[in-house]
Amino acid sequence: MASKQAAKCCVILQLLSLTLLVISVSSSTPSNSMNIIMEVNRKGPYIGLITVYPPEEDAFFSTGAFEINSHHPFVDLSGRRFRVGKVHGRKVIYVRCGIGMVNAAATTQQMVDVFEIMGIIHFGIAGNVNNSMSIGDVTIPKQFVHTGIWDWLKPNGTLPSNDIAELKIGSYNVPKGGVNLLGRIGFGYEQFFSQAGKPNNPQPLVWAKISRHWLRLAAKLEGMELQQCVNSSHCLPKKPKLVVGLKGSTSNIFVDNGAYRDFLFQTFQVSSVDMESAAVVMTSLSNGFPMIVIRGLSDLAGGQAGQNLIQIFGPLAALNAAKAVIQFIKTLSHNPSQH
Repeated sequence: MASKQAAKCCVILQLLSLTLLVISVSSSTPSNSMNIIMEVNRKGPYIGLITVYPPEEDAFFSTGAFEINSHHPFVDLSGRRFRVGKVHGRKVIYVRCGIGMVNAAATTQQMVDVFEIMGIIHFGIAGNVNNSMSIGDVTIPKQFVHTGIWDWLKPNGTLPSNDIAELKIGSYNVPKGGVNLLGRIGFGYEQFFSQAGKPNNPQPLVWAKISRHWLRLAAKLEGMELQQCVNSSHCLPKKPKLVVGLKGSTSNIFVDNGAYRDFLFQTFQVSSVDMESAAVVMTSLSNGFPMIVIRGLSDLAGGQAGQNLIQIFGPLAALNAAKAVIQFIKTLSHNPSQH
């Protein structure tokens, strides 16, 4: 008797879930797309793959590892194309979110709301702010800090007591001395909403941490072969490496300034800077999904003597990140208990 009641409950929950999906997408999604989404979800769950801009997408597809679903190759939603397929036999849905934290968070939320997702892999390129790392290396950070929540104060302003760091702009005057009217910047923390917490009761959050079980699996990638040359004319001086467990920084700022680069490393001990990762991490964790970030280091974020090298080595960094993503999916497929 109890088993029959349990079976009925499961059916009711499945129907309720399907109804909520229909309601959530029906207001803005054409009926043919809704039908495709429901058919796609019946074949799930999927790993969600999120990258940012065309060079990263080109690198991922150039590996040939993505096998498109011939029956339902894609779904177009809100101007983005969600591509359905497989990598190493593992079902995936891939999307390019666009640059910046708003795009990243919106795309991640749409991914987990609309599709039957079991976890998120976010990947692309990043700036390098750690002198022990090199262009072409791949970093899989253990946690991210959002360094774009600022209290911009007057030169004599009082820093809020709950700010986590301070940047005194006047300290960078050349020559030293005098008053810099740009004042000082206090770095604030995020408000983290979670389905596991109480409604409308966000918790202060400085570091958004990557899912531990996926990070442990990623450690198996250390030592993998990465590409050293863009072409016969442009090669890195040494073989790139993959490192797991460092820290990353995200803000809506493209960093190409040596002084700010050093400030971020010294203040937050981060090794990479980008414009999306923290948003993807927080959105995934808020919704209760495991996730991981894989970034190839494309430039020195202002630490170089001359011109930024992202135009030269960006494609190589993107390809190394894509290779690491593919290898991680392969590792994930061989460890079903870690899904």
